[in-house]
Amino acid sequence: MIGTVLVANRGEIACRIFRTCRESGIRTVAVHSDADENALHARVADAAVRLPGAAPADTYLRGDLIVKAAITAGADAVHPGYGFLSENAGFARAVLDAGLTWIGPPPEAIEAMASKTRAKELMGIAPLAEVTEADLPVLVKAAAGGGGRGMRVVRHLADLDAALTAARAEAASAFGDGEVFTEPYVENGRHVEVQILADTHGTVWALGTRDCSLQRRHQKVVEEAPAPGLTEDLERELHTLAVRAARAVDYVGAGTVEFLVADGRAHFLEMNTRLQVEHPVTEAVFGVDLVALQLRVAEGHALDDDPPRARGHAVEARLYAEDPAHGWAPQTGRLHRLAVPDGIRLDTGYTGGDDIGVHYDPMLAKAVAHAPTRAEAVRRLAGALERAAVHGPVTNRDLLVRSLRHEEFTSARMDTGFYDRHLAALTEAAPDPLAPLAAALAEASAAPGRFGGWRNLPSQPQVRRYAVAGEEHEVRYRHTRAGLAADGVRVVRAGAREVVLESDGVQRRFEIARYDDTIHVGPTVLTALPRFPDPTAQHAPGSLLAPMPGTVVRVAEGLTEGSAVQAGQPLLWLEAMKMEHRITAPATGTLTHLHAVPGQQVTVGSLLAVVEET
Repeated sequence: MIGTVLVANRGEIACRIFRTCRESGIRTVAVHSDADENALHARVADAAVRLPGAAPADTYLRGDLIVKAAITAGADAVHPGYGFLSENAGFARAVLDAGLTWIGPPPEAIEAMASKTRAKELMGIAPLAEVTEADLPVLVKAAAGGGGRGMRVVRHLADLDAALTAARAEAASAFGDGEVFTEPYVENGRHVEVQILADTHGTVWALGTRDCSLQRRHQKVVEEAPAPGLTEDLERELHTLAVRAARAVDYVGAGTVEFLVADGRAHFLEMNTRLQVEHPVTEAVFGVDLVALQLRVAEGHALDDDPPRARGHAVEARLYAEDPAHGWAPQTGRLHRLAVPDGIRLDTGYTGGDDIGVHYDPMLAKAVAHAPTRAEAVRRLAGALERAAVHGPVTNRDLLVRSLRHEEFTSARMDTGFYDRHLAALTEAAPDPLAPLAAALAEASAAPGRFGGWRNLPSQPQVRRYAVAGEEHEVRYRHTRAGLAADGVRVVRAGAREVVLESDGVQRRFEIARYDDTIHVGPTVLTALPRFPDPTAQHAPGSLLAPMPGTVVRVAEGLTEGSAVQAGQPLLWLEAMKMEHRITAPATGTLTHLHAVPGQQVTVGSLLAVVEET
């Protein structure tokens, strides 16, 4: 019997595994980098061990330090979670060699399937040995790991070498393995996968399908179970292929076999030899705890001959600290509050007051809704996200709500090109027109004048300025004997945390929360502006500012001050939250200043370079 589990991971998945361990009476051990010293997963575990450093390569990818931590803390089992070392056969062997229980598949199965090149060979599919014009478009893909990192779509042969270089660098940083390969890129297919679970007694379950077609940068955003619209024959084929893949490598534990479905045909992608991020939708539909089943399998227990029956439909949305309207740029800062309505499962590695840093994946949480039908589950999740309190950095919350309500998604006609087609419309600013007034009235009610809330003489209109979705809004209100008033609406009630306004006979209630100059009015975020603009907040035309905090990983070869550059030319690369981001020339001209150097840590707004347009 397992007594103490060390989770070789961080954030949401570590907290989720700890929850099942606590319910099972199992003690827990966390590992944490210096950047994660006060992270939620380190706080909720029974014990925590420091991994010196902050970068993944120095901490969560150091299998030797993690095994040592398990032994030091008295753990007798290790769960890898997902990402990091979860598909590293060498780490699995090190855990077993140390006399610990490995809560995962055998190292031999990981070696056979965790490398996507070897997995395809096992399934009878050969990667492209040499890419020609006739093969385009192709996908450059990391052989290890997942989550969209180390992947590049190449549509022009001239771009292949640069894509290979970037993918290798990103894969080495994220997974400790820079091996990449190329394969044909299937345009606008559906990403469908099968959850499997196998024990040591020869039983393999296929726990239904999941659709994960809504993706950005090859990383999933919305997932659901079961995958809608599949024929019985295709679903049966997917189950058969998934079970066959598991049996081919004597698989044990939880895993996922992924496919692209196009024109009614299934194209094998890979087998992930670990628990998936989106496993909660399968848990909801089948009424199981996959982590608890992983623990039982690791203890040698047998699964039932047949899996439970599926009931209803479940949808999951990943809440990211990122700005979809500006290149999905990761966001950092203080998360003041995170809460969703009752009836929604929320798996998260954060709580109010936590800081979101630059070193790791920007996912804040996963919200999951389960209902008897797909339409009901989608409606429930969209409504819950719309009402959720997400106070802190910019997130993709509004994008998720709009995606779930998009006709293409509600009718189950989505594919992996969904955001390529619809991102501009889905991220178009649509702030509530009454939000600035509600913010001003809340501020006024919290700080009345020194003579109280009204005067004998008619008061002059008070003016407040706010920035909303990049635009400035000016609102006016008055103090009267009856209280606060504004033109065009009736102020029913105004308090520091709640304002009720009546417009055209309809009353609306606004919840208000303020953190310094940032004000949340329901889902609308405003910034209070000073009376006069700051004249020092100016930059020369052509200035390239860091769009996010991160590390300068490289500068374009041969680029120096005085170099001629073309509009759109990549000049340098930032790494933030395990993803590389290109900084390109805003115009054709001359590079007059180059401040960025490889290895430099930068903050949002740091001046990287200046291009003088010609």
